[in-house]
Amino acid sequence: MPVGHSPSRGHTSEGAHLEATVRIGIDGRYIADHFPGIGRYTYNLAAKLPEFAPDTDFVLFRNPRLLNTRYDLERLALNPNLRLLPVDVPTRSLKEQYQLRSLAKALSLDLLHSPYYIKPYWLHCPSVVTMYDLIPMIYPQQLPHRWSAWIFRVTASLAVHSASQIIAISESTKRDVTRLLSGSQGRTTVVHLAADERFRPLDRAQLDKALQRLGLPRKYVLYMGINKPHKNLVFLLQLFAELNTDAKLVLAGKQDPRYSQVREEARRLRVDDRVVFLGEVADSDLPTLYNGAELFVFPSLYEGFGLPVLEAMACGTPVVCSSASSLPEIVGDAAVTLDPRDRGGWVAAMTEVLENEELRADLRTKGPARAAGFSWEDTARETFGVYRSVLSR
Repeated sequence: MPVGHSPSRGHTSEGAHLEATVRIGIDGRYIADHFPGIGRYTYNLAAKLPEFAPDTDFVLFRNPRLLNTRYDLERLALNPNLRLLPVDVPTRSLKEQYQLRSLAKALSLDLLHSPYYIKPYWLHCPSVVTMYDLIPMIYPQQLPHRWSAWIFRVTASLAVHSASQIIAISESTKRDVTRLLSGSQGRTTVVHLAADERFRPLDRAQLDKALQRLGLPRKYVLYMGINKPHKNLVFLLQLFAELNTDAKLVLAGKQDPRYSQVREEARRLRVDDRVVFLGEVADSDLPTLYNGAELFVFPSLYEGFGLPVLEAMACGTPVVCSSASSLPEIVGDAAVTLDPRDRGGWVAAMTEVLENEELRADLRTKGPARAAGFSWEDTARETFGVYRSVLSR
């Protein structure tokens, strides 16, 4: 099997590993604070792939200029078959189209995995791209600029057409990719994400001190994620205004200043004294935040995967979430799922979970069991299977 440009490369084996001389590049510039979900995915993939494929050489591109307070990249360098390569190339830039292309050629890469759809589109070697969701194409009216949807369509189409294989993070995303991006049919493989092992049930005594340090109330309902319109947070505030509970609503996660509707709605409904806008939380505090919640709510209109839901379930926190897009695929029967526009159903479901101890106990048992069915080891193994498939063509 000739691989890429090198006639010395042999055939792939039937086992888990490619030939020792195969070199695979991973664009790790997205392991940065600006890309919390993509960063978590890329970091865990880079951590597990070298362990799964010890006879393969991996090169991880990184940009030291990008803020990264979440992940210990130097720990990755302890893997003997993973090399960290600093590159002064901004993400989502024209520069990556020629500089990363030249770098891939200079390194004699046999394959480049881009964990983001804005990638080098013309390479000397095969490439794999990960697609998370097609929100700009499905909800273009929610974008801050009219031209944003057009740019996304063009760049996503270029990613799909230039890649040898596409990874979708859920069956739902795969359906959207194959339906909306021509040329992706027959070249899209589903590889699920996972919750980190640190997301697990914690002792209550342990929690109380940590919650006090974070300034959180003793009893709260939690949402974790960004404040973009498709997350349906205005709807969530309307639900909370109807909910008869002494719990507060904690909204955690990155806040995009372009979307001020959520705070405005809290003031309009006069519930701002019952809502805590926590904002971004240190990565190390996330398990505590999930564990301390009486209930985790996620009324999103669209998710490519829904990693916060899986993390909450892994912590044993009861979950009520949307039945839209990928979420039923991820939660199974371990969460209460509802139409993200059914206000009466949501109020009733949230009340039931908060007050019914038997239901809460059932969800606390089912959540971790369901989350355990997803692992970063499986993500790495299945991703490597995609690499092997591309390199054997």
